[in-house]
Amino acid sequence: MVLKVTVLIVLLSYIIGIIISMNILLENRDPSKTLLWILMFMIFPGVGIVLYVFSGRNIRKHKLFKAKTKSSKLSHRQLLNSMEILKNIVKNQQKMLEEGSLMGDDASPIKERVVRLLFNIGQFPYTTNNELEIYKDGHEKFANLIEDMKAAKDHIHLEYFIVKDSQIAREIQAVLIEKARQGLEVRLLYDDFACWRLKINRSFLRELKEAGVKCAAFLPTKFPIFGGQLNYRNHRKIAVVDGKISYTGGLNIGDEYMGKFKKFGYWRDTHIRIRGIATHMLQLIFIVDWYLTTNELLSDDKYMPKMKIIGDTAIQVVGTGPDSKWEDIHYAFFSAISQAKKRVYIETPYFIPDESLLKAIKTAALSGVDVRIIFPQKIDHYIVNIASYSYFEEIMKAGGKVYLYQNGFIHSKVFLVDDELASIGSSNMDLRSFMLNFEVNAFIYDKEYVNMVADQFYRDQEDSIQLLEENYRTRNVWVRLAESISRLFSPLL
Repeated sequence: MVLKVTVLIVLLSYIIGIIISMNILLENRDPSKTLLWILMFMIFPGVGIVLYVFSGRNIRKHKLFKAKTKSSKLSHRQLLNSMEILKNIVKNQQKMLEEGSLMGDDASPIKERVVRLLFNIGQFPYTTNNELEIYKDGHEKFANLIEDMKAAKDHIHLEYFIVKDSQIAREIQAVLIEKARQGLEVRLLYDDFACWRLKINRSFLRELKEAGVKCAAFLPTKFPIFGGQLNYRNHRKIAVVDGKISYTGGLNIGDEYMGKFKKFGYWRDTHIRIRGIATHMLQLIFIVDWYLTTNELLSDDKYMPKMKIIGDTAIQVVGTGPDSKWEDIHYAFFSAISQAKKRVYIETPYFIPDESLLKAIKTAALSGVDVRIIFPQKIDHYIVNIASYSYFEEIMKAGGKVYLYQNGFIHSKVFLVDDELASIGSSNMDLRSFMLNFEVNAFIYDKEYVNMVADQFYRDQEDSIQLLEENYRTRNVWVRLAESISRLFSPLL
């Protein structure tokens, strides 16, 4: 009897696997991913189906967020009007770009091509009335953010992937509670899955809500039926104060980001503070995410206040996610690398590129471009970490250089090409960030700030050791096997 039931379950698993495989084939996904899923269904039929339910469904095809339905509901509301205004701004900027008047003397082929690409695939405007500050760790970022929040007059909006009940979180909580009691609008949007600890220790959120802070979990996971939502996380880090000041970058809210965990030691990260028009784009991303989560539409003009002349730093804020038509950040990185003439510098805690991006990096190195990658020596996520190493040998063979950071843990997400542009944000250099997560990056086109990012990169390099090809080749065979197996599953990581 038991044998019959087992055979029936296995047979049923294979039938379901065949049906799912046909669906994946019709979606015309990347061939490597398609083959990996088919192999999973053939070799581990039951496990393969479970993994697919949790992490394999294509959100773009299944419209998990029903974005079009949401948009239709907004068709007679002010948010859509704001988006139409945004589209018109981008159209005018496209004309200016073609006429050569958008960037003036700062124009260059790389800048123009990346800006045009982001115009076309995501309707992301090019803003120039900005002032920028770059922070190298949590101490700098949070000290300034707390001061800005204390000075807030109207509203505070926070959107974070991870919020942990910790000393720094309690410091932020105290300010949010005080401001909410003063009558300001205070909102906190957090990723439900990444912030699972808040469900166990409920006091942190309860105290915020009792004080009048509006808190919402992005894409709540509901056991036992996840509906494919578990794999699509909101990885963004956004703070907006009064619609005039904003923050974005790699830092979540927790004590490890302040360097207080012995396991990691000093936490090296990159975050930016923006005063100016680019803040409106971060605000708009928050407003859309808040609406999709709560159905509350923030349409008052006060959320997009008029700006005085603040500065002249050129920034293009890019928000992307699995509900986007294109993989915006991925495409922008590929375009910039393919045009690099002098240098391509990358800092990332996870390095799992697809074949096209890997080939672009290797092509740049083989063409004489100075390609350097700084990667953490310490391990954060084991499988992702060892999978990353499997790509380094190819890059080193092509002439690129890889450095392992020694002074604690480097979580910085920085991408720099020549003297032309730098990207700072939440996106790692991996498939999950490019294709599955909701991310936000700021593309900076100001040479002064690009060189500031490069200077910090050189300082980080001094705190690193170079991974040499000859040493890499002599690593233990079991380590090499683990790397290769992890790489095989990289499309699922």
